[in-house]
Amino acid sequence: MGIDSATLEAMDRYWRAANYLSVGQIYLMENPLLRQPLRAEHVKPRLLGHWGTTPGLNFIYVHLNRIIRERGTDILYVCGPGHGGPGMVANTWLEGTYSEIYPQVSRDAEGMRRLFKQFSFPGGIPSHVAPQTPGSIHEGGELGYALVHAYGAAFDNPDLVVACVVGDGEAETGPLATAWHSNKFLNPRVDGAVLPILHLNGYKIANPTILGRMSDEELRSLFAGYGYEPLFVEGDQPMPMHQVMVGTLDRAFDRIAQIQRAARAGADEPERPRWPMIVLRSPKGWTGPKEVDGLKVEGFWRAHQVPVSNARGDDGHRAILEEWMRSYRPDELFDDRGEPTPDITSLVPSGQKRMGATPYANGGLLKRDLVLPDWRGFALDVHVPGALDAEATRVMGALVREVMQANRETRNFRLMGPDETASNRLDAVFEATDRVWMEEIEPYDVHLAREGRVMEVLSEHMCQGWLEGYLLTGRHGLFSCYEAFIHIVDSMVNQHAKWLQTSEELSWRAPIASLNYLLTSHVWRQDHNGFSHQDPGFADFVANKKADTVRLYFPPDANCLLWVTDHCLRTWNRINVITAGKQKQPQWLSAAEAEQHCREGAGVWEWASTCAAADEPDLVMGCAGDVPTIETLAAVQLLRHAFPDLKIRVVNVVDLMTLQAHTTHPHGFTEAAFDALFTTGKPVIFAYHGYPYLIHRLTYKRNNHDNFHVHGFQEEGTTTTPFDMAVMNGLDRYHLALGAIARLPHLAGRAGPVVAQIEGKLAEHRAYVREYGEDMPEIRNWRWEPKGGASQA
Repeated sequence: MGIDSATLEAMDRYWRAANYLSVGQIYLMENPLLRQPLRAEHVKPRLLGHWGTTPGLNFIYVHLNRIIRERGTDILYVCGPGHGGPGMVANTWLEGTYSEIYPQVSRDAEGMRRLFKQFSFPGGIPSHVAPQTPGSIHEGGELGYALVHAYGAAFDNPDLVVACVVGDGEAETGPLATAWHSNKFLNPRVDGAVLPILHLNGYKIANPTILGRMSDEELRSLFAGYGYEPLFVEGDQPMPMHQVMVGTLDRAFDRIAQIQRAARAGADEPERPRWPMIVLRSPKGWTGPKEVDGLKVEGFWRAHQVPVSNARGDDGHRAILEEWMRSYRPDELFDDRGEPTPDITSLVPSGQKRMGATPYANGGLLKRDLVLPDWRGFALDVHVPGALDAEATRVMGALVREVMQANRETRNFRLMGPDETASNRLDAVFEATDRVWMEEIEPYDVHLAREGRVMEVLSEHMCQGWLEGYLLTGRHGLFSCYEAFIHIVDSMVNQHAKWLQTSEELSWRAPIASLNYLLTSHVWRQDHNGFSHQDPGFADFVANKKADTVRLYFPPDANCLLWVTDHCLRTWNRINVITAGKQKQPQWLSAAEAEQHCREGAGVWEWASTCAAADEPDLVMGCAGDVPTIETLAAVQLLRHAFPDLKIRVVNVVDLMTLQAHTTHPHGFTEAAFDALFTTGKPVIFAYHGYPYLIHRLTYKRNNHDNFHVHGFQEEGTTTTPFDMAVMNGLDRYHLALGAIARLPHLAGRAGPVVAQIEGKLAEHRAYVREYGEDMPEIRNWRWEPKGGASQA
């Protein structure tokens, strides 16, 4: 489009202003405009922050502002180098967004002073691009996820361009390296665009970067191989760099518009679009001190954090800092009141076009509730507990299919998973949609389509990152994964949980849809895949997060799974983890019973107990999880026949967080409610899906905690039969029954023969599975018998 020299010079002044404000945030707490000589007390006592990447981020920001003003484009800026916090804060202050959200940080000298002092200061703001930063959806505290977040934001946002800055240190991470393949899932007809900007400044914290040392020829081949059209901008002289960046961005946005116009006009391109990306080479710490104490700084790793490290205590360092800051000529950038000069503010887009004010970065403003069908329409007709067998996740799949169908027009729901949708029995969704696929589709391929709503790629990082970006920009989704391998995204979940927790404290951030997981193919049904696939520990990790953020659900059957799924899809600002098996198993509750049970979170199953709910039991048999429920009921049945007078109460827990105190978690039971279920002094044999210590941790303050005896996964696994997995870990019916007998002293006189019989069954089981390779018929064919039935023990 071309640009006149006056505008180019104004852009350079804007850039200098952003750089000045960035340095000021790292160093100063007083004298923000340097209208006095810089003194020691003007400098913060603790210098925290990162300068090295910041000038490049500021450079990109002002150039994207030009694109927005000239083209009217909606641009979301995803800052991969999270260390660039001072730059993002500086730019949103210059454009006015920051002061609108935080009026006390006004766009004048006093506001600038507050802006500087609050940065990395007690009671202030973090050094990263945090939720407190307007225009952000990506913190970048841990590197590797910028690009996958950017693509998640672009899906189903056809009018949005996501400019994603990828630092060359971040580019060395596995998740980022894989995320380049997200372009194979971006449909130019219905999605927005992502413009990756690989910012090469050559160094990480203390080492060169791999991509930074690669030649342009190698980089061009690499990114052409990924399917991009790489465009290069490089140098260290500001004005030539500005000129090159103007032409490069125009070329990139022209190409994006061309790709989208052709797709939306109905033209079928013979090949997948080759989207543009930019490789920006600039010095680390650009425009900063060349040397400090005789050592190279600009263009080297010493510029990474605080290049002048002792500006408060060392006169020489303070002189370098003052010279550095005055080199930006602040008197040309800010007027007598400390406001940015009109030529700078004239470069700022208007209203919500400002990148700090875009609603795409405050996705709750755009969020529309899902249209959800009545889950009861998918419920199984359960009249007698245990009489019907079904695959719970297959039943759930029918519900998810209708969610897809009901929200087809709004395009605000997607299902993510690492190549496991069919394996996890959710394949009913393919009756409503397909897997999105922008590569070539062969005639024999099944359920692949350009506009599919199911996203499958064999990278949990990509599934997680896509969904996070999708949610943070106002949409809804579900992530289905094998239980053992959801651990791959532990760090990403950690970052998202912290984002949600902080966002809850910011009145201006609107709530976003919850991050919902279905964990299936779980530990107790990974007998065929072996020890590597046997790990239920994600629940322990999630339980560490802030109580108001996390929920853990263990529905015992399909109808409970339907209710929990419906509930989770209606929530916001939560991380909901649903663990449910995909194998055929007994169904326990009708739809009405499931609804009441799940609303309460836990309750007495009187039909399975040997005493009335109001009676004082001799023993409580608790359970959480589908397989633990089966084994608990089988143990109760065994005990019931062996000791007909034994008063057993069965308590099933769906919502694990009910076990915590109500003062700790909003779903926690009061002391009275907890005691009403588990008593204040009777033994509790608790069969839990995961590692036993989590139950102890959640209940350790409860009155009856000392009487809780938890059976769960004991890190014993191999390739074996399903029941043998339970036996190896002491979760089986026989060990549960033995545990109960051992804690009921009044049975001592008559328990011997029963114990011997049970131990004999364990020996028989061990011999049988090693001889025949399957579980004994009485295990495979076990059915729940209503009270009064004949024994199968």
